[in-house]
Amino acid sequence: MAGQGGPGGTAGGARAAAGVVRRHVWISGRVQGVWFRESCRRRAAELGVGGWIRNRADGRVEAVVEGDVAAVDAMVEFCRTGPPRAEVTGIEVVDERPIGETNFLVQ
Repeated sequence: MAGQGGPGGTAGGARAAAGVVRRHVWISGRVQGVWFRESCRRRAAELGVGGWIRNRADGRVEAVVEGDVAAVDAMVEFCRTGPPRAEVTGIEVVDERPIGETNFLVQ
């Protein structure tokens, strides 16, 4: 699915604006049933980033975050620890081409 925008996309063509990045993130550990997705939605709203987040059948959480490089970096850092009840044991981050997502959706 990398590079395809994933679910919840609001693709309106690639943004060529300097400083806009898109990162696909997979988070492992005790990350389901601990309010991880909602915490990320709230943090995304604070940071003004777009994208989406969902639980995976393999127990991980998957997210795509797009926006200003500093805001996306802050969001990825939040994913490294998550909310208080989460226990993150691993995170994988892959850069993708921005597609113009501005809303952040929980799936």
